[in-house]
Amino acid sequence: MQIRSNPLTSGSVVRALVTFTLPFLLANLLQSLYGAVDLFVVGRYCDAQSVAAVSTGTQVTQIITSLVSGLTLGGTILIGKYTGMEDETRVRQSIATMLSVFAVVALLLTALMLLFERPLLTLLNTPAESFEETMQYVAICSWGNFFICGYNSLSAVLRGYGDSTRPMLFVAIACVVNIVLDFIFVRFFFLGAAGTALATVIAQAVSMFVAIFYLRRHGFVFDFRPSSFRITPKIARELAIVGIPISFQELMVRISFLYLTAVMNGCGVYAAAVVGIGAKYDVFSMLTATSVANALAAITAQNMGAGKPQRARRSLWYGMGFALLVASAFFLWAQINPESMIGAFSSDAGVIAAGVPYFRSCSYDYLMVALVFTLNGYLNGRSKTVWTMVSCSAGALLLRIPLVYLFAGRFGDQLGMLGLVAPIVSGIMACYTLIYVLWEGRHSRKKEKTA
Repeated sequence: MQIRSNPLTSGSVVRALVTFTLPFLLANLLQSLYGAVDLFVVGRYCDAQSVAAVSTGTQVTQIITSLVSGLTLGGTILIGKYTGMEDETRVRQSIATMLSVFAVVALLLTALMLLFERPLLTLLNTPAESFEETMQYVAICSWGNFFICGYNSLSAVLRGYGDSTRPMLFVAIACVVNIVLDFIFVRFFFLGAAGTALATVIAQAVSMFVAIFYLRRHGFVFDFRPSSFRITPKIARELAIVGIPISFQELMVRISFLYLTAVMNGCGVYAAAVVGIGAKYDVFSMLTATSVANALAAITAQNMGAGKPQRARRSLWYGMGFALLVASAFFLWAQINPESMIGAFSSDAGVIAAGVPYFRSCSYDYLMVALVFTLNGYLNGRSKTVWTMVSCSAGALLLRIPLVYLFAGRFGDQLGMLGLVAPIVSGIMACYTLIYVLWEGRHSRKKEKTA
C-alpha cells in the first residue's frame, strides 16, 4: 500500500479541521505525557534535588526541541503548499532537502550543547545541590539530538502531506517505551534524573527507526536510500525563509522562559521545582492550542496553495474557538484546586505550598495563549513567518524579560506575582496579533476582488 497525500482543501471546513487536528492533538498529548512521566517518576522515587534537576534540565533541552520544531514546521508548511499545488516533484525535493538539512543540524546542535552545557546551567542559577545531576541529564539528552531531529522531521513531512495519523502512532511507540524505561531506570536501577534522560533518548531512537522501517515498507514517496538525501538549493532557501523565523521566535520565547527559570532558581529548590511542574502543566493546558496552531499551519498552507484563502480563514475561527474551550477547563482547575495539580508531581509539602499562588496567577496565560497560538499558526501557514518572528521576539525580549526583572525586584520570592508575567505578556501579544490578522485579512480580500 502506497502512502498518498491527503488534501485538506475540500469538503466541510469543520470536518477537515477536526479530523486533521485530533491525531495531532493525541500525538502532542502522548509526547507531553512521556515528558511528564519523567518528572512524575522522579518526584515519586527521588528527592527534591532530582526533581529540580529534571525541571531545570528540561528547560535547557527544550531549547533544542523549540529550534527543531520551528524548522520542521517550516518543512510542513513548504510541503503543504506544494501538496496543495499538486506539484509532486517539488514535494519530493522538499522532503529530501528537509531530511538532509536536519541530519547536519542534529550534529551541530549536539556539539553546541555539549560545549556550552556548564556555562548555561551556571547562568540559570541552577541550585548547587542539583547541579551535577542536571549536568548528567542535559548531557545524555544532548546525545539524542539526532533522534529528536529525525522523528520530528518525519512527522513534519507526513503532516505537510496531509497525514497526521501516522505521526501519532510513531509518538505512541515512543511514549510506551519511555514510560516503561523510566520506571526501570529510576525505580529499579536508581539512576535518578540520568535514568529519565536515558529513557527519553532510547524512546526517541526506537520511534525514529520504526517510522523509517514502516515508511519504506509502505511505498512512501521518499525511499531513504543514501543517494536520495540531496539538498536542492532553491528548496533549501525556501525552507530557510519559512522555517528560520519560526525557529528564531521559538528560541527567543525559550530564552525568556529560561530567564524566568534563572530568577526562580535563585529563590531555592522549592521555587525551581514549582516552575518545572508549572511548565509541565503549561504544555498540557496549551496542548490543544498548540495542536490546532500546527494543524492550521498545514491546512492554511494547502488551501493557500490551492487558491482557497477564504477556507483558510474559516478554519482559523473554528480552531480558535475549540482551543479556548479546552484552555478554559484547565484554567478553572487551576483556580479551584491547584493543590491537586501540584500534588500529582510532588508530595513535598514545601513544593505544594510554594506552588499554589504561582499556579493561580499563571493559569490566566492558558486562555491568552489559546488566542496567540492559533493566530500565529494561521499566519505561519500563510508564510507570514517574519511577522510571527517579530511578534514573538518582541513579546519575549521587550515584554517578558523586563517584566520578570521588574516583578522579581519588587516582589522578591512572591511566586504569585511572578506568575502574572506570562498572562500579561500573552494578553498584549494577542491584542496586536488579532489586529494584524484582521487588517491583513481585509487587505487580502480587497486584492482578491480586484484580481
